[in-house]
Amino acid sequence: MANTTQLIAVLDLDTREQAQSAIHAIGDCGWVKIGFQLFTRCGPPVVEDALSMGKQVFLDLKFHDIPNTVAKAARAGAELGASFMTVHAAGGRQMIAAAREAVEGTNARLLAVTVLTSLSDDELRDEIGLQETAAEVVPRWAGMAIDAGAHGIVCSPREIEAVRAAIGPEPAIVTPGVRPAWAGKDDQKRVMTPREAAMAGANFVVVGRPIFAHESPPHAVRMIQEELQG
Repeated sequence: MANTTQLIAVLDLDTREQAQSAIHAIGDCGWVKIGFQLFTRCGPPVVEDALSMGKQVFLDLKFHDIPNTVAKAARAGAELGASFMTVHAAGGRQMIAAAREAVEGTNARLLAVTVLTSLSDDELRDEIGLQETAAEVVPRWAGMAIDAGAHGIVCSPREIEAVRAAIGPEPAIVTPGVRPAWAGKDDQKRVMTPREAAMAGANFVVVGRPIFAHESPPHAVRMIQEELQG
């Protein structure tokens, strides 16, 4: 991975036209994240648009199903041209291994999602049923996922150092829950600034609302990139 932490802009939008405008607005930011909202509404054409506009695509659909189904979905995403795709670490070793086998020979890399940044430790215990805190379960799942073949991990910035210790120096760490000092936290609970995440060891930071809620998205992108570069 590159030594400089890179910014991924989130396209949580409703129409293809909005996505095209947003891609123009982020200037030289080289990555976009396409998730459930936009992909469900618009499908593969939005990925094709981003690629044609010179962006790399992080297709964040968090595949979590039986191994055969996830393998076929991962292959489809790779053939579409996604550079990153997510699987959920909770799907287990066999599922992740099947997905990795399915993308061999392509440019796609698999990222395993651990614990969503919107979940607190109390919610993990009382609602999900995990007796571990996020700080405990995230590195455990991360190590398992990398052993099973994932190329990297998605985790909260608060778990970056523990994840890096669990997975070693090579796999990518992609970090949502990043909020510049000038932006609100929204519904994220385990957050850091872009610079803090970079210093902790993130290879990529994922930012959406602070960019597109700003009066000048290109300026917001520049401020975040400058912060990442120190």
